[in-house]
Amino acid sequence: MSAPQEFDQIGKPLPRREDRRFLTGTGRYLDDIAHPGALHVCFVRSPHAHARILEIDAAAARALPGVVGVFTGRDLVQWTTPLRLAPPIEGLHPVEMTALPLDRVRFHGDLVAVVVARDRYLAEDAAELVEVSYEALDCVAGAAAALVPGAPRVDETLPDNLVSHQSFAAGDVEARRAEAHRVIECRFGLHRHTHAPLETRGCLADWDPGRAHLTMHIGTQAPHPMRGQIAARLNLSESQVTVISPDIGGAFGQKIALYREELVVAALSRHLGRAVRWREDRLENLTAASHARETQCITRAAVRADGRILGLELDLVEDFGAYCFYPANYMARVVAMILTGPYKIADYAFDVQVVLTNKCGNGPMRAPMAITSWVMDGTLDAIARDLALDPLEVRRLNALGPGDLPYTMPTGEVLEDVTPLQTLEAAAAAIDVPAFRARQADARAGGRLLGLGLCTVVESTTYGSKFYKAAGIPGSGHEAAWVRIEPDGAVNASVGLMGSGQGYETPLAQAVAEGLGVSAETVTLHMGHTDVAPYGMGSRGGRGATAGGGTLYLCAQKAREKVLAIVAHMLNLNASEGLRLHDARIERQLDGVWRDTGLKLADVARRAYLDPTALPEGVTPGLDVALSYDPPAMTYSNATHACEVEIDRATGRIGITRYLVAEDCGTVLNPLVVRGQQQGAVAMGLSGALLEEVVYDETGQNISATLADYLIATACELPSIDILPMHTPNRHTPAGIKGMAEGGVMGAIGVIASAVNDALALEGIRIDQMPLSPQRIRAALRAGDDAPRAASGGAQGAYSPLSTTPTTHATTTHATPAKDAIRDIDGRAASDAIDERTSQ
Repeated sequence: MSAPQEFDQIGKPLPRREDRRFLTGTGRYLDDIAHPGALHVCFVRSPHAHARILEIDAAAARALPGVVGVFTGRDLVQWTTPLRLAPPIEGLHPVEMTALPLDRVRFHGDLVAVVVARDRYLAEDAAELVEVSYEALDCVAGAAAALVPGAPRVDETLPDNLVSHQSFAAGDVEARRAEAHRVIECRFGLHRHTHAPLETRGCLADWDPGRAHLTMHIGTQAPHPMRGQIAARLNLSESQVTVISPDIGGAFGQKIALYREELVVAALSRHLGRAVRWREDRLENLTAASHARETQCITRAAVRADGRILGLELDLVEDFGAYCFYPANYMARVVAMILTGPYKIADYAFDVQVVLTNKCGNGPMRAPMAITSWVMDGTLDAIARDLALDPLEVRRLNALGPGDLPYTMPTGEVLEDVTPLQTLEAAAAAIDVPAFRARQADARAGGRLLGLGLCTVVESTTYGSKFYKAAGIPGSGHEAAWVRIEPDGAVNASVGLMGSGQGYETPLAQAVAEGLGVSAETVTLHMGHTDVAPYGMGSRGGRGATAGGGTLYLCAQKAREKVLAIVAHMLNLNASEGLRLHDARIERQLDGVWRDTGLKLADVARRAYLDPTALPEGVTPGLDVALSYDPPAMTYSNATHACEVEIDRATGRIGITRYLVAEDCGTVLNPLVVRGQQQGAVAMGLSGALLEEVVYDETGQNISATLADYLIATACELPSIDILPMHTPNRHTPAGIKGMAEGGVMGAIGVIASAVNDALALEGIRIDQMPLSPQRIRAALRAGDDAPRAASGGAQGAYSPLSTTPTTHATTTHATPAKDAIRDIDGRAASDAIDERTSQ
């Protein structure tokens, strides 16, 4: 790999400049935007998971003084166009939705009507007076039920609930099965999550009848795509819509799409000729904003006796909920495409099914591909367990090393400038596996359950336009920026991203400063205003550093070139070689030494703006530069997570005694911000794996719609997280940036499952369903106490995690997929659960 580039501004641990206003209470969020006379809305929502709307009686609500109106789907359909998603992807059904349902609700919390009143309190009171008659219908409360032939259809325009089904094969997995020593089958169940941002959704729409123009104040991660969606749904041109995003109190993927509530608010503002605002409450957010995950996976690994994977098959089923705000195959397909990640697997096949159910619709959540690392490393753990091998040695055998790169994954994605084996070795050394095994043996003798987990992550950080094209998904992966040097030398810059708590303002200013040759403190960044920022694709998919920072860096370099061309003319030089801009001063290299010329950036700027006749031929007045950049099809960073846990036998509580991450995320714009992102992502992953869970009962009722039921980890439940930086640059991106932000979620989910199952290995228990709650762990331990110990693999016995040397395994007989007695958390054999789903 190439040597790291030397930087002046990039890499400095500068404090996050936005924290000053956040910590002093002077941030400007949506609710800080005063708009006297604005109307407020409250939505009437369905108490049923699936029902036909027979009648809506709003007479009592409309009669309430101060109520401006009550509107239903029949009204909104006149003012808005339906959302239709129909990308030309084989196996993906087109879907359509209106702003409000016309005659049927699809989930508990679905929209029914909207009340507009002079204040929020009155709007809520009036909403309670709206009487709705329903005819309750049978609901589909889970993915398995959705796939049963003849199941009630969630979307009556589709033939069944299977909204998306794609298959893929590379190599010859059947041949690999035939030649394998054994085929090992595993099941993984990742439960339903929701984003739960500190600030819920909300918006303020202000229609100007005189200008026929809509200004939409909304916390959004993607201002320009949001503008496009609003304009299209209201039959306006994009020049008639301005989107302004104030400070955002968290998003995690929930604030990308245009949701129905926000569209309704915009339509009402236009219809009434008044400003209209809405703020979601926490009950609404947990019930009806957007959910994520809930994926069931089965892997079948054809392996040699030494644990080397010859071929891998994946069956995946995702519960997508009732509505599609994104193409239904999007998240699941990314999981399947990058599943093999850091491991050498050439023969691979997947079958991906996405189903509709009577639940809140799914969308991307920080690390939509979160399950991938758990599935891969969990499969490796199962291989080690089944073949009585050391799980670390199985990882080493399969991991991509320096000699394997560049490596083309079976799905065609190319891994280059990644270091999976190196981070694995660093994490294993730092956690000191032999010393832990000795402690684990001592603890076991005293009846305590200690476990060690490892999980290696390859994180897709930026999706270029080539990726979307290849995947058949409409859209672009490019980003745009402008850099403007004012006449006094001040530097302004803008990019199409919008921050929602990541700390963009400082590292992106550093990228500009590095490219231009000034101090980061002198750069002012402008984001979130579609009339100011260039058209970009927003913040999503961990693209902020590579797409946003990379574009700003390139744009600033372009601005520097113009500055130095003017300088060369001012100094009567033929070319700008031997000149540089450093700390806003012009320097010239003489005899190998950089010397100050006495010129400052402000001097050049004044010449550019105020004395254009003195500019060199062909150079236009001003110092205003714009640039667009389309990253590679996909860029990657990587890491290995390691953690130690202790499980309380009596309560099932998991205590994390140590946690570390060896990470390679390329050139780091700001190590302080990156460390915060790494630790925050790990915290989010652990919270989701241990505590968070959206729960629906068999009638489709959401029974986890308060923060007393949907539990989120606090600092009290989370461990200290040690970071081992091992960064190497990407040779194909500006400044070698790789990006990061989601890999910590992926690694945390995988490593905690690995550690828990390591602790439970000699109890004959394998947990394959999350969350890893105390109740689930205790139930598994109780079941283990009441049943004989499970055998792992064949008659040779199992590798003991309490030994530093694996048990010898001399079997060479080919075996069919293992149907051993390792129990899942419901007390069934894993193979029984697979057979049950297959029979459905």
